[in-house]
Amino acid sequence: MSLSASDEQAIARLLVRYATAIDGRDWPLLPSCFTEDLRADYGVFGAWRSGDEITAFMAQAHADVGPTLHRISNIVVTPAGEGATARSYMDALLTVDDTGAVHRAAGFYEDRFMRAADGWRIAERRYVMVCFNPAATSV
Repeated sequence: MSLSASDEQAIARLLVRYATAIDGRDWPLLPSCFTEDLRADYGVFGAWRSGDEITAFMAQAHADVGPTLHRISNIVVTPAGEGATARSYMDALLTVDDTGAVHRAAGFYEDRFMRAADGWRIAERRYVMVCFNPAATSV
């Protein structure tokens, strides 16, 4: 299978939708990023088998933090069988209180995507943490 430029753009938009759902605390939107049989492994943070499971975790994990900024970059999409794979970088800032202290996390996603009736979805995800600095800086 080959990928068109619009396929690659749709996959990039999907990755941004994922980050936007978390930053906006739009928990009904987040499961739309995943296939029903999702397999997600976030290392020390956990592993999940559905969009609902990962959404429940993300809602709980972000319940006690202030505004967050999840940035997705360096997206490299490759055709793979009936779908696609991509590696992308993630850099996140999570405010922890009103003093301006933040946690910073950075790493990369290795994703496998499948096309659904309503567009591309993440079928498998592996998050590899490169750094996590609790309350590393002030804004």
